[in-house]
Amino acid sequence: MSRSEGTVAQAFPSIDAPAVPVAASNALAFPRADAREAARLALLRDLHLAFRKRGQLVQPLAFFAMVTLLFPLAISPELARLRELAPGVLWVGALLGSLLALEFLFRDDAYDGTLEQYALSGQSLTALMFAKTLAHWLLTGLPLALMAPLVAISLGVATTAVPGILLSVAIGTVALSLIGSIGAALTLGIKRSGALLSLLTLPLSLPVLIFGARATQLAIHGASLVAPLELLAALAILGVTLAPLAAAAAVRISLE
Repeated sequence: MSRSEGTVAQAFPSIDAPAVPVAASNALAFPRADAREAARLALLRDLHLAFRKRGQLVQPLAFFAMVTLLFPLAISPELARLRELAPGVLWVGALLGSLLALEFLFRDDAYDGTLEQYALSGQSLTALMFAKTLAHWLLTGLPLALMAPLVAISLGVATTAVPGILLSVAIGTVALSLIGSIGAALTLGIKRSGALLSLLTLPLSLPVLIFGARATQLAIHGASLVAPLELLAALAILGVTLAPLAAAAAVRISLE
């Protein structure tokens, strides 16, 4: 057994292992990893597996680029007009791009029994759900945030607005990933749950969309965007506090 496999085995012991007397198990077993270590291992596992399915990584980014770059063809190539519409275009594209990856957040782990092992491992399921949501943001939300300034420049936005756009999209996509994790957990046991997932997630994402578009608009016009950024940060902090708990509870219900 490799060193990494041994570490994962310590964090998530198999439920099929034969029974061992308590004294012997205390003498022979490695110490169980704490919640932070288990969450770190789950995060690394999800990142490693995601790069084996590169098509799923590229799909949200390609969708975001196509929606935003083809939009001028349907409206007007005039830069002044595109500059005014850029905040809404960027945030609608980012929201829909993030939704594309949500369906796979828990589905594969539910099919292969990983979520059941997580629930039976004795580790904090809330911490593990947060780790999986963090992996979703690193693989989807962060790339969207890095791509947003480039798309904004193609829509006629000045380069001076790039820092504000990057910061607002980065914070907003954190909130979108956390909100989406609740919807993904609630629809875990439903086949072809994409439409229902969108219906659950989109209404909850509207505040993020409104404040994010406002922050982007202020950044484009060179005004102070502190107020909408603070509201976005508040939504993200609220999501960090509540979303993993709700996702863990929904996963437990779906596994029963």
